Amino acid sequence: MKSPPPETPIHLDAIDRRILTALQENGRITNIALSRVAGVSAPPCLRRVRALEESGVIRGYHADTDPQKLGWEITVFAIVGLDSQKETVLAAFEQLVAAWPEVRECHMIRGGGDFLLRFVARDTAHENQLTQRLTGLPTVSRVQTLQTIRTSRNLAGVPF
Repeated sequence: MKSPPPETPIHLDAIDRRILTALQENGRITNIALSRVAGVSAPPCLRRVRALEESGVIRGYHADTDPQKLGWEITVFAIVGLDSQKETVLAAFEQLVAAWPEVRECHMIRGGGDFLLRFVARDTAHENQLTQRLTGLPTVSRVQTLQTIRTSRNLAGVPF
């Protein structure tokens, strides 16, 4: 299976990098505060943010919620192997797990499996139910689950 060609990274200058660093740390920063951090006045700062959004560098904004405070006690990573690597099978699996609200991330991987999922569960019984649901899928040949004990680092974005 061929992987798609990587996109050419967008050239970012120092101002864009300061803008992105600040927004990754605080997506609710005001444009005036952001312009101060970036070292430009507010109107060009806003134009740059809009250009970064339109180019797809900034994909969106969200609240970083605490799963445990919201009743999602368990975070699990699952390495999933499928019985076929045909694109139709891979795409069908991605589409299927995309409909599960508990699946928070789905990555096609190389080495050791076909997909790496991160999902959340309310408790052990819910985790077992999700694992059984996953292992019961017709194209799934193996599942290895890894339950997190604690998360000491979970940063959004990339370093600049």
